[in-house]
Amino acid sequence: MNYRQLGVSDLQVPAISLGSWLTYSGGVEKRQAIACLRKALDLGINFFDTANVYGRGAAESVLGEALHGIDRTSYKLATKVFGAMSDTDRGLSRAQIVTQLDASLKRLGTDYIDLYQCHRFDEETPLDETMEALTAAVRQGKARYIGFSEWPLDQIEAAARMPGVARFVSSQPQYSMLWPFPQDEIFPRSAELGIGQIVWSPLAQGVLTGKYRPDAPPPAGSRAGHASMGAMLPKQWLRAPVLTAVQQVKLMAERETGLSLSQFALAWVLRRQEVSSAIIGASRPEQVTENAAAADREVAPELFARAEEILAPFRRPPAVVYSRLRKHVPEPAVRAYRLLVKALFPGKLKGR
Repeated sequence: MNYRQLGVSDLQVPAISLGSWLTYSGGVEKRQAIACLRKALDLGINFFDTANVYGRGAAESVLGEALHGIDRTSYKLATKVFGAMSDTDRGLSRAQIVTQLDASLKRLGTDYIDLYQCHRFDEETPLDETMEALTAAVRQGKARYIGFSEWPLDQIEAAARMPGVARFVSSQPQYSMLWPFPQDEIFPRSAELGIGQIVWSPLAQGVLTGKYRPDAPPPAGSRAGHASMGAMLPKQWLRAPVLTAVQQVKLMAERETGLSLSQFALAWVLRRQEVSSAIIGASRPEQVTENAAAADREVAPELFARAEEILAPFRRPPAVVYSRLRKHVPEPAVRAYRLLVKALFPGKLKGR
């Protein structure tokens, strides 16, 4: 396994890391989830990403159980805060960060988190309050480093300008051959600020494995065929023209590189030096093995260019933010609505 530096931190993370969004939160039997983690450790994958909101604590609990008894210095843990843990518990206020961090530590069975991330930007909490609370967590030793996921660029820059606070060392955007947009602005600006990328959904939730065919129903046991996990998969990625294009790329990858489509797609993500790690999900240990093999594979740039050309018509427009924590609504529309409500009804959004 190859390891890469995470931003300006001293964390060396594997090029391939293991996530727990749908698998550890109930989508896969606990026995299988733990088997995937053990296989990851065997392969040198020692960086695990989760979040408090995944199964409302379930994913963290399973991860903590799976890692129990293993030398804490032999692996790195990343979790997140923001999502609703109850009808009243969500966001990035000082109180929420204190409460949710302690709860995450307890579920994970550890006294520190290597990377504590803001799952989304909180428009209802002042940025300085969030950054001061995160800084306190670092100074207390509860978090070694801090990061964010899917923050708007202006807020990333605003946090970087704040004096006397801990610095973000990581960004976690969605990034794949079907969702390449962070490479345009987020990647280069983050690099200037010393922030590395830990990307999620590098296989487009399994679409870029080639398992879904345009002329057949989803395979049994696949994410698209699962009642709860399939609900989170963008339907447009399962349309026949998209799947036909994916099959073209699959055939090219196998014939001209000897790689599976999964390995080819991960190698495409890892071609960018800004990417410190690609987070994979797995429901079977053999998937971990196959994906881990992509860490040291090199592919000719012209083959990547051909794949991009084939998939270009089916990439989602960057104006729409695909979020796990809110409906599919254009981000500018969300902000405009909030500004309008605040202007017309002062205090309407207070405390929400």
